[in-house]
Amino acid sequence: MGDKPIWEQIGSSFVQHYYQVFDTDRTQLGAIYIDASCLTWEGQQFQGKAAIVEKLSSLPFQKIQHSITAQDHQPTPDSCILSMVVGQLKADEDPIMGFHQIFLLKNINDAWVCTNDMFRLALHNFG
Repeated sequence: MGDKPIWEQIGSSFVQHYYQVFDTDRTQLGAIYIDASCLTWEGQQFQGKAAIVEKLSSLPFQKIQHSITAQDHQPTPDSCILSMVVGQLKADEDPIMGFHQIFLLKNINDAWVCTNDMFRLALHNFG
């Protein structure tokens, strides 16, 4: 991993950590958010660490497993990292579904935190 730019190394490490925690105990995800963080989950807006963790903890499944298909990372002009993830997830006994997620990471007090998080299932309803 040493030949990748630092923002790719940080972004990849964050993504791996995020989904590992999400898949094992999503109530612990509060450590990566701050009170100013924003989450958009399937079009619903949540702001602040407590509201985000409450939303993620209340999702209606017991077990989940994410599989990352691709991830891209970019440095931003203000020293943040923008990460886009495409993958598949399996919740309980539901069919496997595709998803897209975007994270904006910021270094605060020598720790990378997620200030912005947007998630969508890859569903196409042409009703």
